[in-house]
Amino acid sequence: MKKHKLFILCGLLTSFNIHATDNQQLVNETRGAIKALGTELKATLQSAMKSEGPSKAISVCNVQAPKLAQKVSDEKGMEVARTSLKTRNPLNAPDPWELSVLEQFEHRKAEGEALKTMEYSEIVQHNGNRVFRYMKAIPTDDVCLTCHGKQIPEKLSAQLEKLYPDDQATGFSKGDIRGAFTVVKILE
Repeated sequence: MKKHKLFILCGLLTSFNIHATDNQQLVNETRGAIKALGTELKATLQSAMKSEGPSKAISVCNVQAPKLAQKVSDEKGMEVARTSLKTRNPLNAPDPWELSVLEQFEHRKAEGEALKTMEYSEIVQHNGNRVFRYMKAIPTDDVCLTCHGKQIPEKLSAQLEKLYPDDQATGFSKGDIRGAFTVVKILE
């Protein structure tokens, strides 16, 4: 009897290890996609800030960021985007699953977890498909505060109001959760 229970337990552990390995591979793939988007977006924003200042960076976020996200999504074969509890662009509003994870991130932050490594993933049904969903927190850093902080210069504030009349993405402090990268990968 004990051998039988042990055999079943070993079978479950083997099954779990296979699942854990597959899950880790999906996490690694999505991390790679997020790194690709983050790297391209950061380089594009830094270049705009350096050459023409924050006003140009706002235009980059408005026009280039969605194109960069689509480019990475196409290259990686998964949907890669950004979302937040306080969105600037209403097209980036979180869906119910993302909203739940963002709220979970805020709770985890309040419990003292480091933002740089904060992530969450699971396999769920989404739009009629079995998908792997992944999110990684985006910490607010000094460079973010120019356009997302508590004291945005008047010229930038006017530009933001014109581009994003329903902007909610202000009032952040360094170390806040600015939002999260979000990935959806359809599983076969």
